[in-house]
Amino acid sequence: MLNRERMSAALEDRGMVWDFIIIGGGATGVGVAIDAASRGYKTLLLEAHDFGKGTSSRSTKLVHGGVRYLQQGNVSLVLDALKERGLMRQNAPHLVHDLAFIVPNYSWWEAPFYGIGLRVYDFLAGKHGFGPSRNLSREKTQELIPTIETEGLRGGVIYYDGQFDDTRLLINMAQTAETHGATLLNYVEVTQLIKENELVRGVIAVDRETGAEYKLKGRVVVSATGAFTDAIRRMDNPENDSIISPSQGVHIILDKSFLPGDTAVLVPHTSDGRVLFAIPWHGHTLVGTTDTPIDAVSLEPRALQEELDFLLSHTARYLSKDPADSDVLSLFTGIRPLVAVQGESKTASLSRDHTLHISGSGLVTITGGKWTTYRKMAEDTVDQAATVAELDSVPCVTRDLPIHGATKEEHAAANLALYGSDAGSVESLLRENNVWTALLHPQLDIQAGEVIWSVREEMARTVEDFLGRRSRALFLNARAAVEMAPRVAALMAAELGKNPEWQEEQIRQVTDLAEQFFMMRK
Repeated sequence: MLNRERMSAALEDRGMVWDFIIIGGGATGVGVAIDAASRGYKTLLLEAHDFGKGTSSRSTKLVHGGVRYLQQGNVSLVLDALKERGLMRQNAPHLVHDLAFIVPNYSWWEAPFYGIGLRVYDFLAGKHGFGPSRNLSREKTQELIPTIETEGLRGGVIYYDGQFDDTRLLINMAQTAETHGATLLNYVEVTQLIKENELVRGVIAVDRETGAEYKLKGRVVVSATGAFTDAIRRMDNPENDSIISPSQGVHIILDKSFLPGDTAVLVPHTSDGRVLFAIPWHGHTLVGTTDTPIDAVSLEPRALQEELDFLLSHTARYLSKDPADSDVLSLFTGIRPLVAVQGESKTASLSRDHTLHISGSGLVTITGGKWTTYRKMAEDTVDQAATVAELDSVPCVTRDLPIHGATKEEHAAANLALYGSDAGSVESLLRENNVWTALLHPQLDIQAGEVIWSVREEMARTVEDFLGRRSRALFLNARAAVEMAPRVAALMAAELGKNPEWQEEQIRQVTDLAEQFFMMRK
């Protein structure tokens, strides 16, 4: 159970010296927490906002080896990712599952070209493969993708990759770390690094809920702050150069009618050289993504009008049903923390592999990488950080470590399946109060009692935490999420002991935020 009050109490022990202090509660940071704690190291993770607030909640929802990385010749990254893809499915089968993709063929050369490439992809996956690729006839392609654009269609190539729910997995990962003894806190911001003899030996952190300031000692500090990596590096040394070349990716959510069935579409090379996915996700259609270099990072990046135009126009090009602005149920933007390479200006060409850096003061920085390889990134980080901290060497155990909730049994209630082995407990909670069984909105299969569960078991602290990351309402249908907000605020207020003013402020914040999730043409 992720209990914030209990975990906060651990910060009061002034004599505590943590083995690991991790800054950042996204996939990489929580992955490091799992790895370190499961080796027996005393582990503390601090997140300035909510777990997964940034990039980790805004992915394309794929667990994949990276077909396009194979095109770029980055075989080592593909090999690592394919192996890790298999381990994610093994260790979190309730959230990671196979997904069929079709590459539609409109030119004579596409079938042999992509067919051969995807067979190489299968070969590299080896025993970790999700299924063999094969060529499809025009008729079979239409059968599997009824809404595919048929003009000029010659057929397709089908292959298999993985899909998941990113922040549902992240919350389960945080629970896994806690099970192994880690202390994890959201809304605790690191404001300063503590140095002794010019070596990093801890952090000063402020609890954003209470205002309390803590001086926390640690044998090693790990920065896993993604797009905000450079800010922590300059906290260590104001003269440090930037190593992040940020790029943003935009996704739109449409209703299921645009892509009925259970098969996704991949266009590996659009007219302007980008990759386009159309994917079934939670009863909706997800389309993405863009790759736009940006000058500065922000916690709430905004989509550009040209990015929305690109997604709408290319969806219309490859699907028979042409989407309009009004069809967009939600739109979300994530920032890729790409590692800058001297002489490279296009972010699409920058490596998606991770980079590990140890400063002269002993600050360990892990950045870059991708969701699929979070476990390997964590293993590499803990191996190096333990050496920096002069800790006893302990082997990594996460290759076969089940993630909290792991089960291969599907719960009878489809809307509770994401909870995995917790589904029965969630269902029991719902039965405690008839009010809690009610849907929060007719367009989304989310019950009121799930709010209670998220507060008691998953450290949800704000209405946005629930609507954006404990459920995926904000990402699936932003307007519906706004309409749900007052009810969610009331339920959370009763559980957390908050007053009406708190409720009003929470509703206002979510309403303001949601405007970015349904950006329309002015």
